[in-house]
Amino acid sequence: MRKRLYSIVLVTALGLVSACAYQPIVQPQAQVDSIMKGDRSVLAGEWEYEEGATVTLRLDEAGNGTYPYKDGRFETLRLQGHTWVGMWHQKENDREGGFAVNLSKDYTEGDGTWWYTRIGPDRAPAKKGGTFHISKRTSLTKLSETPPAP
Repeated sequence: MRKRLYSIVLVTALGLVSACAYQPIVQPQAQVDSIMKGDRSVLAGEWEYEEGATVTLRLDEAGNGTYPYKDGRFETLRLQGHTWVGMWHQKENDREGGFAVNLSKDYTEGDGTWWYTRIGPDRAPAKKGGTFHISKRTSLTKLSETPPAP
């Protein structure tokens, strides 16, 4: 009995010592926020949105921007890993909705789904959305940057 009591006290004491010695690794909040939000600068530039026809999106460093169809606006809510989630708004036909895109490993293209969240005053539209493909436009090399012919 005495040996068992000694063992229990020893195990408890070792547990307390190891618990006191444990120091969790705490990352600065800015670093955590950056990881959770993703670096949206990979979204900056021109994108070709393909769903039947092709529409050009022009996005800033935060992944927000415009497109010409129906005076459209694109808003990025988050970029986490390779998943891009946001909202779209079309002023001309009074519609808005959401989207989600699974981007490629190099963040240059992806396949997505879009849906309605509002059509005019209807905030629970039954109308379905759709799917699309998106690809980042690459800038053309300027003539001044073209190497001379051999």
